[in-house]
Amino acid sequence: MELSLQPEILPPPPKTVPLDVVPIRSVHPKESPVMEIAKPKAAPVVSHRPGLKGRRVCLLTNFFKVAVVGALDDFYHYDISIFREDGSEIASKNVRRAVVEELSEMYKQELAGKRLVYDGVGSLFTLGPLPQNVLEFSVVMEGKSIRKGSSVGGGGSPNENDQKRRKLVSCFRTFKVVMSYVSQISMKSLDERSLTVLNTILQQQACRKGCLVVGQSFFLHEQGNYIDLGGGVLGCRGFFSSFRSLQGGLFLNHDVSMTTTIQPGAVVDFLLSYQNVKTPFNIDWSKASRTLKNLRIRVKHLNREFKITGLSEISCKEQKFPLKLRRESDSNGGVQTIQTTKNLPCINVGKPNRAIFFPVELCFLVPLQRNKNELTVYQRTAMVTKSSQKPEELLKILTDVSKRIKHEVETDPVLQSCGISINTLLVQAEGRVLPAPRLKMGNGEHIIPRNGWWNNKDKKLLDPKKLENWVVVNFSTSCDVRCLFKEFAKVASAKGMVTSPPACVLDENPKNRKKPPSDRVDMMFQQLQSRFKQHPPKFIICLLSDKKFSDLYGPWKRKTLIEFGIQNQCLSTIKIDELYLINVLLKINMKLGGLNHAVVSELMRTMPLVSKAPTMILGIHVSHASPGRAEAPSVASVVGSREWPRMSSYRASLRALPPKSQMIDSLFKPMSEQMDAGIIRELLKEFHSSSGQKKPAQIIIFRNGLSISQFKEFLNVELDQIRKACSFLEANWRPKFTVIVSQRRHHTKFFEADLGANVPSGTIVDSKVCDVQCTNFYMCPHTARIGTSRPTHYHVLVDEIGFTSDDLQELIHSSSYMFQRCNRAISEVAPVRYARLAASLMSLAVKPEEMANASEGYQLPKLHKNVASSMFFI
Repeated sequence: MELSLQPEILPPPPKTVPLDVVPIRSVHPKESPVMEIAKPKAAPVVSHRPGLKGRRVCLLTNFFKVAVVGALDDFYHYDISIFREDGSEIASKNVRRAVVEELSEMYKQELAGKRLVYDGVGSLFTLGPLPQNVLEFSVVMEGKSIRKGSSVGGGGSPNENDQKRRKLVSCFRTFKVVMSYVSQISMKSLDERSLTVLNTILQQQACRKGCLVVGQSFFLHEQGNYIDLGGGVLGCRGFFSSFRSLQGGLFLNHDVSMTTTIQPGAVVDFLLSYQNVKTPFNIDWSKASRTLKNLRIRVKHLNREFKITGLSEISCKEQKFPLKLRRESDSNGGVQTIQTTKNLPCINVGKPNRAIFFPVELCFLVPLQRNKNELTVYQRTAMVTKSSQKPEELLKILTDVSKRIKHEVETDPVLQSCGISINTLLVQAEGRVLPAPRLKMGNGEHIIPRNGWWNNKDKKLLDPKKLENWVVVNFSTSCDVRCLFKEFAKVASAKGMVTSPPACVLDENPKNRKKPPSDRVDMMFQQLQSRFKQHPPKFIICLLSDKKFSDLYGPWKRKTLIEFGIQNQCLSTIKIDELYLINVLLKINMKLGGLNHAVVSELMRTMPLVSKAPTMILGIHVSHASPGRAEAPSVASVVGSREWPRMSSYRASLRALPPKSQMIDSLFKPMSEQMDAGIIRELLKEFHSSSGQKKPAQIIIFRNGLSISQFKEFLNVELDQIRKACSFLEANWRPKFTVIVSQRRHHTKFFEADLGANVPSGTIVDSKVCDVQCTNFYMCPHTARIGTSRPTHYHVLVDEIGFTSDDLQELIHSSSYMFQRCNRAISEVAPVRYARLAASLMSLAVKPEEMANASEGYQLPKLHKNVASSMFFI
């Protein structure tokens, strides 16, 4: 079907679209005129089933009720394209928004007085239809530019004509804007499309106020919003605001949000802080060029913004060019010579074939520019500690801003036309508090955790293992090793662990301290190999001055786990006390194959449904490289349970994915008619061999980190691969599946209504503020140690096993207590946490050059066979 772009051919859109008609997206001239509409596979629909168990509590949420007065008119969706005079399309969101703002003022009559709602990319919405299905406008905007021939090249001197051509002059730029009708959006159903329109209005509001817009989070340049994280990076506090259609109706979700930005101000000051040097002459300018590229600056004497494209190859003193600066005593201005940065390069804001240079001392970074580089461990720690807010503080902020939110929403002309009003009271919701599961410790002792935590100081481990044939490696720490491990043996004995004395203590040669981390690790292993020529030790305890911030941690894990297959545990010698040593022993015992504690219902085989038939539990997570490492691949991590009926033992399998991939393509990977190299086959075989030669009759999948828009894709891609992997192993084998998506990246918060405090551990909310698509609920099994607790949001996509809501919630709640590395409930199910740990550890252990190769199809190095049989390598 061909679609013409001539306005006189297409009739105006109908006032209403019949139910049996699906709107077809109009085709842009640069696209193919023929468009096929593929029907996606339908996602299974699971009806909502609230649970009944638990003590009922009244909670406050960070939602405001939205009322709609009168009937909402429909919005109309248009594709919008904006071109320069040469036919190239504008990419900058800021420029596109400015053009649309100018267009709405210039062509009010042609637009029939419609107010434009624009997302800054390619979608534009109007309340009611525009006069034509396709409209084309020419928008002329006044601006400032630099004429051609104004570049100052290399070390050459510009002549008098060049100097004249460099003068800033007023100019006019013409843009071509094409709008094409896409569809009519009914606001009565308040579905995903209509919510997109309402949220776009909030984004447009924020842009007009000068905010940095990141999704539905808005950040304003105010001094009180910034937190200094060091290294030229600031934490910036803003607000998240989003309309949501939930079980209880239409709500506005409002929360505090955080991002990181570049420190505004003088470019030189930023570089001194970023590179941690004292003078401009110590700055590494090759690194500075990569850091500054694409950042925006304001030039002092011009008072306009430019985007940095690079640095000059020669210093400022060799780069001769005229520069007019206005003196306070001379209203006509005067020519001055830059002296303070004469030995530094200049900032280039021009194009590859037309450089434009400015002395660096005249350049100032504008505020609200997102930091796209990877945060250091120090910065991440500072971000968490400095930005956390107690529930009482957050509740006060939400209460204080409620009237401002109401005013901003109800005075917006478009929202006002929709008849939308906001209630300033925080929405109340009903929750239920599940009792903590009974745990079994050593000596047959049973305990019941309180507030998501249990005291294990005087408790023995359930299944302690013997620590023998082990060594100590000391990387230049100043602690008394003999005294430390005397106390270590004493604490281990109290926990029921038998520890033989270490075979030896290897101290790092002080001469190696200033060498690269990987070299230091290699030299330490050379010492180790010279001492253990025949049989290597079974376990290594590594002493670091600061485990969290040590650059030795990644290379050490690579060496021990991937190359040599030796279990190990790192210790920080900064602060060592009894509680610290107990936590270390929990990890060591787990890595040795022991069991620290267990949920009684797991051992007694009374866990609903999963204890009656062989059941395998999968935790799936995809980890992405941090900002600043765009070339690094994503890591797919899948853990599978083993030794059924236990639910506390897992094996991990990892694969590399192309950068920023969301879906895993290696769950099922047939190499021939008999060979499958996929992840699921590997985990199924492990389950079978460790569970008495039993195949799982039921498989429960916990998939982490998907948005609602990705649910169908997950079912059609990943779940389909898992089913095929099962059939590939045995043609007639059809296990039952229950599929649950866990989400931690959301902005829903709960508070105790009476106290304004964090909710009790074990709190569940499964009504009113939950989604309408399928069975879903929020669970907060843990107690927040810092700030306001964040619940995990679970969506049940498939339930062939047939759980009741109470049984499934009990399973998830109990799983939060099965994590073996600590003595408290965690915020999510244990298999998801193990999958995340495995992915982060692999990212640490793999060399950067290998990560870059992995994005081109390189296979991640496999764990050594000695540690790959279970999840205990984590």
